[in-house]
Amino acid sequence: MAPLLNRESEFENIPSIKAKTLRINLNPDIYGTFAEIGAGQETARHFFRAGGASGTIAKAMSAYDKAFSDSIYGTEKDSRYVTQSRLKRMLEHEMNLMEERIDRSDNPNRLFFSYANTVATIDFSKRYKGHGWIGLRFQLDPKQKEYDEIVLHIRFKQNEARLQQETLGILGVNLIYGAFFKYDTPKKLMKYLYDHIDKDTIEIDMVNFTGPNFKGVDNRLMSLQLIRNDMTDAVMFGPDGHNLLPAAVLYKKNILALRGSFRPVTKVNMDMFKKSYDIFIREQTVEYENTIVVFEITLSNLKVSGEIDERDFMDRAELLCSLGHYVMISKFQEYYKLVEYFNNYTKNRIGLTMGVNNLIDVFDEKYYRHLSGGILEAFGKLFFKDLKVYLYPMKDPETGQIMTSNNLRVHPRMKELYKFFKYNGKVMDIIDYDPDIMHIFSRDVLKKITNDEEGWEKMLPEGIAEVIKEKNLFTRKVPKKQEVG
Repeated sequence: MAPLLNRESEFENIPSIKAKTLRINLNPDIYGTFAEIGAGQETARHFFRAGGASGTIAKAMSAYDKAFSDSIYGTEKDSRYVTQSRLKRMLEHEMNLMEERIDRSDNPNRLFFSYANTVATIDFSKRYKGHGWIGLRFQLDPKQKEYDEIVLHIRFKQNEARLQQETLGILGVNLIYGAFFKYDTPKKLMKYLYDHIDKDTIEIDMVNFTGPNFKGVDNRLMSLQLIRNDMTDAVMFGPDGHNLLPAAVLYKKNILALRGSFRPVTKVNMDMFKKSYDIFIREQTVEYENTIVVFEITLSNLKVSGEIDERDFMDRAELLCSLGHYVMISKFQEYYKLVEYFNNYTKNRIGLTMGVNNLIDVFDEKYYRHLSGGILEAFGKLFFKDLKVYLYPMKDPETGQIMTSNNLRVHPRMKELYKFFKYNGKVMDIIDYDPDIMHIFSRDVLKKITNDEEGWEKMLPEGIAEVIKEKNLFTRKVPKKQEVG
């Protein structure tokens, strides 16, 4: 480790942007390039203004013209320039130039970095507020052959391009400063990205840490931090466990979503998925190639005893990924907010798979008292256009009666509203369900696992019990000092 790169001490007050840039500029070892496309030289400008930048900035550039940009970084296949692939090529190209042009033998302590962004700010219509990709490739040890890298995706919320540019510049400084002085505490590094920035001005909806100093970082947990710190409303990751940009995954797709605790995922969960998917895929407007299934967990569902249990979250994610599914973590307690979110990215068919008890909750007025239009406002957002609910039946534990859309009980004041949606085809019963598994509930399976009871394995999909045992999921070992003889 370079001797002048001591870890950041805890400050009572947050260092100013000038203090951050000056600390980097005055470090004789930190040396790199800035390549910013689409919003000007906003980050580099802070370093120039602070003073002492000649020893830090090897080059600062902005290739606005597409033809000129293509000649440097290559042509985009789909004509889009604000993409992760574009950002990656920018970082690689600029770092390669550093390695080629700077003689290591003359600069043995130099810590190279390459900062880049490709951004689209608000358009003239003001309807499209803009977004962008930001990245930093850097090293913390001059002998380090493999570079560390942090990549972010952002969405602007401000209504003026100048303000968006200013926010972007501050975010870039925070990223570079955090990478060099908070690399050992990635969770804190992420919090400090919003130093001197109002969270209402910009959203970070994807982050990825890679490289030798981040080998112990699980990017799914970093995604969880985005939700916990109110940086975004929802995050996604794929079957391989890698973080994904929700907009890229959901864009113009037909979406079938299943909400649950999945603690753990059971045969009932998979029966709900398979049977509703069979119906959904046969809908007239749904194309198989353009359809995605999302297993969604709300933040409130991740809380154990009032706090988010990160290991418990990882246990659930591990199982869903092992089954080959996309997972979304969201802040949306009400279904209509989830549907609103999906509608930001697609106008195609949306399906919600839920149990009878969940639908009864949907028609409970208490969840909508904060809305000026009450439940009618919520339902206007929920049951519109191409949305349909696929309802999985429930067995009444007292009477043994099978509850479906035809005999479920909603509040008397909600009966007519429910009938309206029911008879307009917005609610469809899953009729080919498996009656032999209706007694299975995740909470009962979890209790058996944690109490080391027998028989829970047969309540889970094939292969899931083996994964739980192999990886010791959903267990809490008591430290020896707490054991009672």
